[in-house]
Amino acid sequence: MAPPKRKTGGRTTPKGTRPGEGGRLASHGHAHEHAYEDGRTVEASSRYTPPVSRTAIESPRWVPILMFVLLGLGALTILLRYIVWQDTNIPVLIGLGFLLGGLYTATKWH
Repeated sequence: MAPPKRKTGGRTTPKGTRPGEGGRLASHGHAHEHAYEDGRTVEASSRYTPPVSRTAIESPRWVPILMFVLLGLGALTILLRYIVWQDTNIPVLIGLGFLLGGLYTATKWH
């Protein structure tokens, strides 16, 4: 039988402790403050993180329009290769370039 696998990652000591300190945290009912069993306290970080604005989350209006235009041009170029330009494969490469541009733009759309 194989030995159990060793679990890695995750916190091994309570938040606010240092390796080698044996004290465990005990909650005192405060939302952001904890105390050790010996009376020492650990406070939450005082850093302020401002909320992210809506304009930073939403993409401009032209991003989805550009995405659909590039995807449509790519599909149309590849279809026209089989209807109009039957002796060359260059339109397929151009169409694939348009499709890849549309897919890249899709990754930027929020």
